[in-house]
Amino acid sequence: MALTDGLRSPGFKLFLAIVVGLVLTIPLFSVWLLVYDRQSQSEQASASITAGWGGPQAMAGPLLVIPYRATATETVVQNGQSVTRSNEVMRELTLAPEAVELSTAISPQVRKRSIYEAVVYDAKISGRARFAFPPDLARTGVDPAKMDLSRAELRFGLSDPRGLGANPKVTAGGTPLRLQPGGGSGTGRGFFAWIDASALQSAAIPVEFAYDFRGNSSVTLAPAAGDTRWTVHSSWPHPSFAGDFLPSGHRVGEKGFDATYRIGNLALGRSLASTGDRGSPGAVEQVGPPSRTPATSTTMEVSGAGGPVQTAAISLIQPVDLYSQVNRATKYGFLFIGFTFLALLMFDVIGGVRISPVEYLLMGAALILFFVLLLAFAEVIGFTLAYILASAAIAGLNTAYSAAVLGSWRRAGFIGGLLVALYAVLYILLSLEAFSLLIGSLLLFAALAGVMYATRRIDWGVARA
Repeated sequence: MALTDGLRSPGFKLFLAIVVGLVLTIPLFSVWLLVYDRQSQSEQASASITAGWGGPQAMAGPLLVIPYRATATETVVQNGQSVTRSNEVMRELTLAPEAVELSTAISPQVRKRSIYEAVVYDAKISGRARFAFPPDLARTGVDPAKMDLSRAELRFGLSDPRGLGANPKVTAGGTPLRLQPGGGSGTGRGFFAWIDASALQSAAIPVEFAYDFRGNSSVTLAPAAGDTRWTVHSSWPHPSFAGDFLPSGHRVGEKGFDATYRIGNLALGRSLASTGDRGSPGAVEQVGPPSRTPATSTTMEVSGAGGPVQTAAISLIQPVDLYSQVNRATKYGFLFIGFTFLALLMFDVIGGVRISPVEYLLMGAALILFFVLLLAFAEVIGFTLAYILASAAIAGLNTAYSAAVLGSWRRAGFIGGLLVALYAVLYILLSLEAFSLLIGSLLLFAALAGVMYATRRIDWGVARA
């Protein structure tokens, strides 16, 4: 008799509800894995959609690279004695332009395959630059007499040359230049042109250029000039400005955005003139797309001679990332299970309705199924409509089932009302990300206070005869 009374005590019923809740963590964790798996499939599908179009593009340049002769010394040991040898080697003087004006027009489009989509774009670049020897050129240790100005190279960097359009145009001093693929005599990506830079001895060389390229997701610029002015226009209404430099002015509206950057080499912390070994990679060769480690990161994947390459980046983001929203919603699964089980426990302990652990389990399974339905519907019809359909289906299912379990539609109405309120609060939490912790903690406080008040006179121990 004492054992039977113990099994019917409020404390034991609470224990059973907790055990069932813990068992449900296994399928809930499986739902988290399902969300990550679907997100991974979405990223792979997006990559296949954009394959052959062009990756997230990062551009750099132009830079003027001039080969020169230098004397290199080395000390070797011969017959037990140190011998110093001098050899003449070829090195490179890299000049960044005094000023660069860039204009970029981005024409985006959304490409779809099945239920997946990706943002791609066509970009048109036009600009002009001015090259001149800096007044402190002597500080680099380069002898102007040993420069081979007739074999200079004008280099442009592009992280994914597959997206480069046909017939880029580059002129220097009004003379069209013939372009070559690659990063010049160094190993790199982009294109370059041979140029006779002899005019630098008496005047600055003006350079004008225009080219098109394709890409997806983002556009990145690695500035290097003494004064960089970059203006960007696009019809995409959801840009994200990131990188090491933000625009000095921008406008974002339903019809697109405009942004203007103004960056000086003092902010870059780099000189306009630098030297390096022949064929060594420089900023143009090393320009690459933003790191994907976090999605919003824009740190270049490699470093130049002067440290990490600094960038200004613009991402064409989708306004709603359904996988991140579903993932955040799933993290509140314990809240749904806890509140629903608590309501059933109150009917069991206070209302005198006997509820089986199996009934707890079935209603909990329905609550977890909500997140699976949300994910499945959201991939097809969007997050908001999917949320409405999934929450209505689960709330209706649990309300109808609890009517049979609790023996009353009135009591079942309380369960249904509780679920509707929980789904409404969850949607608010997902919409107001900055205040989700505050709202969630206040909700838990109110629920705990209500339960403590309702159960203040309950003896949780073994029932007495």
